[in-house]
Amino acid sequence: MSEIKTNVMRILDSHKIKYKSYFYDNSRAISGVEVAQTLGENPAQVFKTLVTVSKSKKNYVFMIPVAEELDLKKAAAAVGEKNVEMLKQKDLLPTTGYVHGGCSPIGMKKTFPVTIDKSAQNFSSVIYSGGKIGCQVETSVEDLSKIVPLQIAEIVE
Repeated sequence: MSEIKTNVMRILDSHKIKYKSYFYDNSRAISGVEVAQTLGENPAQVFKTLVTVSKSKKNYVFMIPVAEELDLKKAAAAVGEKNVEMLKQKDLLPTTGYVHGGCSPIGMKKTFPVTIDKSAQNFSSVIYSGGKIGCQVETSVEDLSKIVPLQIAEIVE
C-alpha cells in the first residue's frame, strides 16, 4: 500500500534525502506527546514546529521536542531579536501554507530561519511533521539543514 506523498516528501526526494515516513490516525486532535506515543517513538526525538513573529514583523521557526515548551527569551536571543511571540493561529495558514498540527519546517510559503533545540544533537535523526496532520517524517538534522537555513541553540525552558 503506498501512502500519499506530501509536499515535504517531494522536497526531500528532490534533494535526494533519505527519510522515513510515519502515518497515524488523525481523526481526533492529539498532542505531540500523543503522536510520539502513537508512533512508538521517544518524545524527546519527536519535534514540533513553532512559528513566531518579532516586533520587526520577521518570522522565525523553532523546532523543539514535543514534551517541551519554547523559551521565548532564549528563542529571541538565538535569532538576534529582543523578543519574539508565537504567531497567532489565524495567521499560520496565510504565513506558512500549513495548518496548526501539520506545520513542517520544510515547504513553507517562504523560507524562514529555523532554529532547532540543541537536544536534537542527542539523536542521529529527528521526527517532525510531514506537512499534514497524520504524517511525520524522520531525517538527520544535517539533512534537514540542506533544505532550510538551520541553526542549533538551546531554546527550551
